[in-house]
Amino acid sequence: MTRRIFIGVCVAALFATAADSLPWNLTELYAAPKTFDTPQSGEPGVKTILFEGLPYKGKPTRVFAYYGAPESKGSTKLPAMVLIHGGGGTAYAEWVRLWNRRGYAAIAMDTVGTRPKLGEGGKAWNPERTRDEFSGPAGWGDFDNVDLDPKDQWSYHAVAAAVRAHSLIRTFPEVDTKRIGVTGISWGGYLTSIVSGVDQRFQFAAPVYGCGFLGEDSAWLKNFEKLGPERAKRWLSLWDPSVYLSRAKLPMLWVNGTNDFAYPPGSWQKSHRLTKGKKTLAVRVRMPHGHPQGALPEEIHAYANSILMRGPKAAKITRQRTDETRFEVKFAGGRPVAKAELNFTKDSGRWQDRKWETMPAEVSKGRASAVVPGGATAYYLNLFDAESRVVSSEYEMK
Repeated sequence: MTRRIFIGVCVAALFATAADSLPWNLTELYAAPKTFDTPQSGEPGVKTILFEGLPYKGKPTRVFAYYGAPESKGSTKLPAMVLIHGGGGTAYAEWVRLWNRRGYAAIAMDTVGTRPKLGEGGKAWNPERTRDEFSGPAGWGDFDNVDLDPKDQWSYHAVAAAVRAHSLIRTFPEVDTKRIGVTGISWGGYLTSIVSGVDQRFQFAAPVYGCGFLGEDSAWLKNFEKLGPERAKRWLSLWDPSVYLSRAKLPMLWVNGTNDFAYPPGSWQKSHRLTKGKKTLAVRVRMPHGHPQGALPEEIHAYANSILMRGPKAAKITRQRTDETRFEVKFAGGRPVAKAELNFTKDSGRWQDRKWETMPAEVSKGRASAVVPGGATAYYLNLFDAESRVVSSEYEMK
């Protein structure tokens, strides 16, 4: 079976499965989890938490997390963030502190049954990790264990850990339960995409890089080929975010780069188009892939502020079209647009290998436009505010 035919079979199978009956018991996950005593974190400004995870192969599990909050003023409660790490990562104290500096309470939980070695502040994004007798399944993707009971697979436990972290942070007296968002990086963005359709209590979600349609185009095509059609169909029908994204009705900010090695534009665009709520896109040319790179974009901070702290919103793209050779978007409201750029590629083949070029676009009276160079195979417009925060159009693809 060729890769193209194989992928087509998997994607068709994916849409044959509805997410009306979720694998997770939300009544169970929405309840505040039991917590356990932990050693001092060794990280300034944050504390460690262990909370009860779901049973794994009949045994109890515990999930490690960092939590921190800035000092609240009087009786005013704080907005909060749930932070989901990606592949090769764990709970990050520095990520929690970043949001604390922004005025938010934040919780970052481990999703792969590990604990970072405490006190490794000098290794903020690369701490050593350990496992113990209370560890759940290891990540990421967990393709080889697709034949197990779904309740013993990694995606099931990782999503549950994020939802339970949300349930826990909602119990803290300093946190405003009506102002909580979620963001995740890479595999954490993948999990955020699922969580956005599962946990209806969040006010917004911001997946970074991660998306669905992994069986159609992603870094894991060889994993699905190795599984074979039937086992790949099972994994995709259980754990591909596209099964759950149509349930997402909350506002979402989608952050990615044009050449991301794991989550390419085709799958990414099909994913965000499934959601039912308001959405904003932020696509940088050749955005690097990594934990610090995915945590720091000011677009995420500004988006959170606009929803949770009544801050100014980004300009909203209301329409896009190509008229002969000119690509135009209309936009309205939000922070003033200082400039615009057309990003385009003339290459075909693997998205990861394509060369992208940038040229100025014209901005006038709620419109931005540019003439599309001949031979362009894909293009989109970026709008920038005065602080270089970006709002992107959808891709146009030939």
